[in-house]
Amino acid sequence: MTNTGTATLTTVTITDPLPGHEGWTKSTTEIKEANPDINIKELIDYAKEKNVGIILWVLWKPLDEETEEILSLYASWGAKGVKVDFMQRSDQYMVNSYERIAEIAAKHHLLVDYHGAFKPAGIEKVWPNLINYEGVKGNENNKWSLDITPEHNVTIPFIRMAAGPMDFTPGAMVNAHERNYAVSFTRPMAMGTRCHQLAMYVIYEAPLQMLCETPSRYRKEQESVDFISKVPTVWDETVVFDAAVSDYVLMARRKGKVWYLAGMTDNTARSFELSLDFLPEDESFNVEIFKDGVNASRHAEDYKKETLEVDRNSVIPVNMVSGGGWVARIY
Repeated sequence: MTNTGTATLTTVTITDPLPGHEGWTKSTTEIKEANPDINIKELIDYAKEKNVGIILWVLWKPLDEETEEILSLYASWGAKGVKVDFMQRSDQYMVNSYERIAEIAAKHHLLVDYHGAFKPAGIEKVWPNLINYEGVKGNENNKWSLDITPEHNVTIPFIRMAAGPMDFTPGAMVNAHERNYAVSFTRPMAMGTRCHQLAMYVIYEAPLQMLCETPSRYRKEQESVDFISKVPTVWDETVVFDAAVSDYVLMARRKGKVWYLAGMTDNTARSFELSLDFLPEDESFNVEIFKDGVNASRHAEDYKKETLEVDRNSVIPVNMVSGGGWVARIY
């Protein structure tokens, strides 16, 4: 699920809706037909009634072979875009294919998200319908590896994100510390605390943002979802308070008159005193805070939510446990 940043349209990416199917298509190579258990046109029409746009996940190779025909078909169904996957190389043919797909998609008023991709290389400056790229090891890797550590998560803002928007797929609600983390393809979890995940929505740049968890789990975690759903995906201002490569990052972003503040740390617990002197004078604000709970150093899903009244003279403590995080909304 994605937030376009305007609050006028929610977009949902259709990938693997039913057991036994690789995706919504008849097969990974036959991508002009839905699998027999889905009426894709009916689904798109129903979503439109709810002000939700559907983005279709597709395998790159069959799309590359019949780009015009396929994208024209998807546009006729009312789809809003495509999430293209499994390119996994960066030779000249592939670079040219990226641009050609983006150009044809633009003609049909479709957005493009390149998953399984190399990092951004400037094509989006020519084709602004190219909204996001993967080109990073994100939460998907939790299904089969130990690679996505808190240290990894606080390294990529300084390296990969410098190249441009980053489809990391944050939002894990099953949270664990490294000592009790287990790799599981069917029931994945993520290292670090719940607030570590929430902070990603502010710190990571992603004009087309994702929720990586199952809908059933999100229904059980309404407070976390309510916060995530408020976070914009495009910003008017960014301020970095303090940061160190691979160690921690503490920053804020502004959209209109609302500020979003976030911190993430590696496997070292850290504390900061955060001055709010960037706020306007002679005004008071509410701040909604999600912070690591009293048991978060042992149980990574533990968090505490609180609401305070603040002004530009206020100083807020930011305390993060090992693998922890902190996030706030000032309004």
